[in-house]
Amino acid sequence: MTNKELAQIFATIADLLEIKGEVIYKILAYRRAAETFREYTRPVRDVWREGKLREIAGVGPAIAEKVDELLRTGQLAFFERLKQEVPLSLADLLTVPDLGPKRVAQIWKSLGVTTLQELELAARTGKLRNLAGLGEKSEAKILAGIEARRHATGRMPLGQAWPVAQDILKYLRGIPGVKVAEVAGSLRRMRATIGDLDFLAGADDARPVMAAFVTHPQVARVIAQGPTKTSVELDLGLQADLRVLAPERFGTLLQYFTGSKDHNVRVRELALERGLSLNEHAFVRKDGREIICATEAEVYRNVGLAYIPPELREDRGEIQAAQAGRLPRLVELRDLQSDLHAHTTWSDGQVGVREMALAARARGLRCLAITDHSQSLGVTGGLTVERLRQQRREIDAVQAELGTGFSLLQGAEVEIRADGHLDYNDDVLEDLDIVVASLHTSLRQDRARITERLLNAIRNRHVDIIGHPTGRLLPDRDGADLDMEAILKAAAENGVALEINANPQRLDLDDVHTKRAVELGCYLALNTDAHHPDHFGLAHYGVGTARRGWATSEHVINAWPVERLLQWLDERGHRRPRAVRPAEIGAAPAPAEQKPAARAGKPTARTPAPAAASKAGKSAPAAKSRKPAARRPKTSRPKAANARTARRRR
Repeated sequence: MTNKELAQIFATIADLLEIKGEVIYKILAYRRAAETFREYTRPVRDVWREGKLREIAGVGPAIAEKVDELLRTGQLAFFERLKQEVPLSLADLLTVPDLGPKRVAQIWKSLGVTTLQELELAARTGKLRNLAGLGEKSEAKILAGIEARRHATGRMPLGQAWPVAQDILKYLRGIPGVKVAEVAGSLRRMRATIGDLDFLAGADDARPVMAAFVTHPQVARVIAQGPTKTSVELDLGLQADLRVLAPERFGTLLQYFTGSKDHNVRVRELALERGLSLNEHAFVRKDGREIICATEAEVYRNVGLAYIPPELREDRGEIQAAQAGRLPRLVELRDLQSDLHAHTTWSDGQVGVREMALAARARGLRCLAITDHSQSLGVTGGLTVERLRQQRREIDAVQAELGTGFSLLQGAEVEIRADGHLDYNDDVLEDLDIVVASLHTSLRQDRARITERLLNAIRNRHVDIIGHPTGRLLPDRDGADLDMEAILKAAAENGVALEINANPQRLDLDDVHTKRAVELGCYLALNTDAHHPDHFGLAHYGVGTARRGWATSEHVINAWPVERLLQWLDERGHRRPRAVRPAEIGAAPAPAEQKPAARAGKPTARTPAPAAASKAGKSAPAAKSRKPAARRPKTSRPKAANARTARRRR
């Protein structure tokens, strides 16, 4: 049984339990197990044979027992009993946009609908509109969702394809005779979804490389095998192609198969202007002589361009920027100093505050915001105001233990409710170190209404970040129907950061809206939305999306030195003193071409506003409409009443 098959079984169990109405912690346990097995690069069967299932992060005794039964017998008695209670085909109904488990259960119990075909018939014959909470519009949306599902692209989220691709790439690099190997295509460009995988290798003899490739444990079947190209189908369902050329030709090979097609058309046009043709093997002069390139930098140099990072190769202005010497220094993973969106067992996280803080510090971060869900999001165990106060005491205790080298913030991921109000009142929000406001429910409201919900949050003076702004879930759920231009402009005007959620099922903002946000001078927050220590490792997916959107470390607030970030939060009017003052944090220096502002969040002659805001001679968003005096005069803050507050005074 493959990892993919194990993941599918546990995900289906979670779906059926949710339809059944089981308690949330049981559902989450199975869903987390499915996610773990889906992303695990080693065959789980091998770990099971070694008797080390419990060493897999997130696998507890109950899950390990069920995996053992599945791998020993090929079936699971619990799953078989569950299928007797809840028809297995109901899980398919959850793949229809706008159909959640409660609605599926209602339709099943009221109309006896158990399959997609029966659902479509019920919608077309007007039976759904008679159910409580449903109407003609709901029927139309369900029919549209069924149609969209029918025309699904079959692309896979980047997060599912990436770990498998890296495992195969490591394997290729270990084959004798392989001097260089890379993965190309949309995965190298960090697209949110992947259609197939393109592997490239440089070797003098391709035959042993091809022979070894088809024996990789992830290969399910060989589609075609030739002297320089082999195609296989992998266990996870993707096709993977391997091409092998001589190492000295690797530059043109890698540039060609990285794409995109539109980008490559522009590069070939530049080559033709110089009397050259370009293919994956070489440049060819008119007299037939070749120019061979071992690196991509040589390829771009031969057409008069600086090296263009793979994430920018979409024909969105990168050629012109390279010609003008204006390619940005894109944000990198090593730039990230903080993570400003993380969950613990206080809501739906998997470990406690201390474990998350230690894991963040071990990753090299200098600051972590604990942002558990707010009270109305009941399925996540959201925090009441009283529980929020209790959590504050724990966070302060952990901060005291960690000392001055790491800053632990108490925030909240505050629900933007269906009526447009935030889930906590202003007095509660003001006492938090940081506020992330997010949409989770009523995502199918009409454009005007749901846009206004988000705008209300952006205009609230206590909101610092808008979390996963569109609410999309890859590959099954599109984002809300938002007026994104209005959202982005409001964020820029109010100095509110927009999140690039690094969870590969979200990557929200997407690259297109990130690029527009950069053009408008918005702040960005690149967060993992971690629910487990391992999730901090997802940050690189968000970095890829940020780079595709032309973002630099100046745009990303959690790439700033921690001192600057904390000063920025201070200026935004939160009144709760943090346990560690910024000066005590060992802040990393800013990149060489950028220096931290004298007062964080305010552009000066030394620190320009992000992106295009300066083009119109305007200040950064925060300075335009989020001046501290307009939010909460500093004289109105509580006077030092205890040692912790006194430490904040200079």
